[in-house]
Amino acid sequence: MKIKDGFILRQMNSMNIVVAVGDRAAEFNGLITLNETGMFLWNKLVNDIDEQGLVDAVLREYNGVSEDKAREDVVKFTEKLRQADILDE
Repeated sequence: MKIKDGFILRQMNSMNIVVAVGDRAAEFNGLITLNETGMFLWNKLVNDIDEQGLVDAVLREYNGVSEDKAREDVVKFTEKLRQADILDE
């Protein structure tokens, strides 16, 4: 899975914001704000990666996080992106 074309991550002050550009802007009204972990996962999803790859990346990046917690967070994040029709699977 990966982020669909037409969505970009921008940093404005201390906020990480996803916005639609080009043709996607006509389809997607609004924006999404990401916390540090969301931004980390977003940057991994720029390239094609599967759920286990995301979980493994979280485990490498964040010491002390259990695999169950990492998987739970990845599933929640990717589900929100699916609901917003941002993921290309």
